[in-house]
Amino acid sequence: MNKVFKVLTSLRLTVVCLSFAILLIFIGTLAQVDQGLYEAQNRYFRSLFVWWSPDGHLKLPIFPGGYLIGGILLINLIASHFARFKFSKKKIGILLTHFGLILLLVGQFGTDLFSHESAMTLAVGETKNWSESFRETELALVDTTSDPNNDHVYVIADSLLAKKKPIESAKLPLTLRVKNYWQNAEVFPQPPIATNIPRGTFLSEQVGANTGDLADLCVLPKPSVTDPDDRDFPAAVVEFLDGTKSLGTYLFWAGHQKPQTVDANGKSYETTLRLERQYYPFTITLLDAAHDKYKGTEIPKNFSSRVRIEYPDKHEARETQIYMNNPLRFAGLTFFQHQMSDFELARQAGLTPTSTFQVVRNPSWLTPYLACVLVALGLVIQFMTHLIGFATKRRSPIENAKMQSGKGATKEKSKSAREVSVS
Repeated sequence: MNKVFKVLTSLRLTVVCLSFAILLIFIGTLAQVDQGLYEAQNRYFRSLFVWWSPDGHLKLPIFPGGYLIGGILLINLIASHFARFKFSKKKIGILLTHFGLILLLVGQFGTDLFSHESAMTLAVGETKNWSESFRETELALVDTTSDPNNDHVYVIADSLLAKKKPIESAKLPLTLRVKNYWQNAEVFPQPPIATNIPRGTFLSEQVGANTGDLADLCVLPKPSVTDPDDRDFPAAVVEFLDGTKSLGTYLFWAGHQKPQTVDANGKSYETTLRLERQYYPFTITLLDAAHDKYKGTEIPKNFSSRVRIEYPDKHEARETQIYMNNPLRFAGLTFFQHQMSDFELARQAGLTPTSTFQVVRNPSWLTPYLACVLVALGLVIQFMTHLIGFATKRRSPIENAKMQSGKGATKEKSKSAREVSVS
């Protein structure tokens, strides 16, 4: 145990981890060109190891990931602090600085684990109690017949669909047999020109869908997008079963948002492959939106939205303004003004102007600010402690001259005394 503790408190371990971190940042940044921002973040920084799959099945760890490097640095910092640090008034600044660094690492780890971003798009006059993910999708089954006042929604994450295995659960009203899944695809009402059919194209009879609005379409698989401003449109072929009875095989595509109906036991389930939703116990209504531009130009000057929030459980209803650099913080969420449609173009097209809010849930949003304050305060205290100590020990030139003259006079007196004693 002593050897392990000695390794954990070693300064060499700190240097090695920092070297790996620099190299990981360099490799992960280059990987964003081919893999995209989100995939590179998940593979290199939000993982214990960077995995390599030579044959597509076997995975081998080839480099430490961000979580592993950050975790070892955190343990090294805490262990070194307890091993070497002895509390005194002169080391209060160092204590605060180290505590700020620990809080910064822990806060970032909490942000990666618990934060979530989504978008809420509202037309003027529209009311919503949910927001959509930017990239993740889900297969939703909405029971609209059991309760006339409320919809019962059952959702299956796209990560389960990608496994292409049967999905059974006591919480689901039906059994799903996933026959095929594509991370990104397009669908066509008819096959492309025979001479230009890309390799890997699946025609309708190969897809196997026999029920629903998309049964006669063909699927064209596409590589996953890497542009952070774009997203994938997954497709899936799913067979629904009521016990052992087949209810039909459906083709779903994220670009087709019209629900397809699945009937079972006298109930109708509106089913669609959509962006993952987050539901809230309150509603937001877009009352008005302003898209201001600099006079004589098309350069945006300001985006602002007037919204009404209604929270029935807390008997709360109020109106507020959301605009650039002034988000709304409500119920543990932060609503940022994200996008807004061009009002003139919307009106010319006969459409209602829309406003999009970025909805962020981040329980650790205060930790970076507190960490920076503690680090800055610790450095100031440590600097001022040494500065004051140095200033109090420093003497003026006159005082130094007096001290030197006093020492010289003392030496002369002692010399005279020795001479007298000899004589």
